[in-house]
Amino acid sequence: MKFSFNYFYLLVCCLLISNTIWAGKINQNPPNVILILTDDLGIGDLGCEGNPWLKTPNIDAFYNESVRMTDFHTSPLCTPTRAAIITGKYPINNGAWATFKGRDALTQNTKTMADVFKQNGYKTAMFGKWHLGDNYPTRPTDMGFETATHHLAGGVGELSDYWGNSYFDDVYYVNNKPKQFEGYCTDVWFEESTKFIKKNKEKPFFLYLPTNAPHDPLIVAEKYAAPYKKLEGKDIISANLYGMIANIDENFGKFHQFLENEKLLENTILIFMSDNGTRFGYSKDGKLGYNKGYRGIKGSKQEGGHRVPFFIRWPNGNVQGGKDINSLAEHVDLIPTLAGLCNLKIPKGMNLDGQDFSPLLTGEKNKLKSKVGFIHHRQDWRQPKDVDQTCIMKNQWRLINGNELYDIEKDPKQRTNLADKYPKIVSELLKKNAKFLERVKENREYYELPFSVVGNEAQKEIKLTIQHAIGEDSGIWKPEQVAAGMKNTNNKHALKVEKAGLYQISCRRWPKECPGPILGIPTENPKNLFKYETISPEKVRISIANQMLEKDIKEDEAEVLFTVKLEKGKTILENDFIEGKSKYGVYYTYVKYLGE
Repeated sequence: MKFSFNYFYLLVCCLLISNTIWAGKINQNPPNVILILTDDLGIGDLGCEGNPWLKTPNIDAFYNESVRMTDFHTSPLCTPTRAAIITGKYPINNGAWATFKGRDALTQNTKTMADVFKQNGYKTAMFGKWHLGDNYPTRPTDMGFETATHHLAGGVGELSDYWGNSYFDDVYYVNNKPKQFEGYCTDVWFEESTKFIKKNKEKPFFLYLPTNAPHDPLIVAEKYAAPYKKLEGKDIISANLYGMIANIDENFGKFHQFLENEKLLENTILIFMSDNGTRFGYSKDGKLGYNKGYRGIKGSKQEGGHRVPFFIRWPNGNVQGGKDINSLAEHVDLIPTLAGLCNLKIPKGMNLDGQDFSPLLTGEKNKLKSKVGFIHHRQDWRQPKDVDQTCIMKNQWRLINGNELYDIEKDPKQRTNLADKYPKIVSELLKKNAKFLERVKENREYYELPFSVVGNEAQKEIKLTIQHAIGEDSGIWKPEQVAAGMKNTNNKHALKVEKAGLYQISCRRWPKECPGPILGIPTENPKNLFKYETISPEKVRISIANQMLEKDIKEDEAEVLFTVKLEKGKTILENDFIEGKSKYGVYYTYVKYLGE
């Protein structure tokens, strides 16, 4: 009896202690979440990752305190990675697998990471680079973010962005309205983030801070690049690249100190990562730069194209201590993992592709079920290939193009193809890929183009540019290319007409913020950035909803206007400048609803 009583007493005590701990965990204030995503910062572009020249003391200090996912993977390009992070689905599943040609936007009503946090009582905001759609219904504010300050398209100063943006003293969009800012772009994103936090720190918040740096053009104040000038061409490709990263490090240090001063650091999940491999941090021949021993840069299915830094810290959740976790993890894992850490309910129907690796971060488990990771993307409106131009990952194995097998632990440079030596592994990975693709091809996002909506009050006039146009030509990205009159045959835009009625379509050479005649040049040259050249088309031709219209261009016309009647539904707008026997896409097009 004495033994039984003591055993019963011990059991009751254990249950009481367990319940107390569990109750404390439940009643604990939800953690804030800050996701910092850099652009084109590769696995070797930090001091803490072994770079012998670059000084990043603040990020290095955070690395020393964080849990590091050392085998973390993204897609090899900007939009596919961002789409995967935001949706929890692979690019081939969410439809945004390219950075242009109509495949650089999400689809209407896509549930996002911001939606998850918002529906769980979080304030949501993003500052920086979006690159998942410039028009309704795929702007940040349409996708779960209550507050958003961002540039357009894939980079500051691209032709779809505000004309004249140059990294310094630019116009960005604050909840979709243009606003003039002072200072360097990266500084602005961090400064706006601190303002948001000060205003919203009494509630749990989710802050997405995707910098556009160190994406090219490689522009930074001289003081940041100066320490690396002597290395340029001898050891490294670009001093400006290193200067941009040094500026990120300085901003990160100030931001980290701000969180500590505001007493937010302990209960904030802070993540630092990048979207893909380096572009200018490592030369393809390996003679310049540092890539931590890996082969491949941005755009490549080789390891250096998609293995990225990933550091996470949350002191109150015991995610800290400066330790490495070597399990395979990916961008699609972030939503389930953050949901696991924050005890979030995930909305029904999201159909996430990722795996919750939070038990590894908290120490609850030291191993998860082995996962298979998939990299399918393509710089085209066409679907990614099933096997060619892919990378399938499991444990240490990398299967590229279906016929190149590498053991990344023993062969980080991927020089020895082991496909013939391990045919069973090749077969297993190909079967996993085929099964994955069966599910992919049941999704409408795989077949249907993302579209901009016209006729909705949320955006009364949409802006379409040749940068995002669909076609068979190569890309045209920069305002200097427009200024020089570069011609491009891409000319199609996917639209959804939400309200039947009359619409006005304005076809222009120059954007509205820098107007000028189609056959001439603008009266202003903001910041004196470009050399303007004229073009000589005689007509503009449009085709939409089974209607084909053509008008002559008058000498001083800034725009050629068409009025068309459209029914509700999806359609393709095709528009061209006609010059003699040739035609090329219209640079800027504006569409607005006029009425019934």
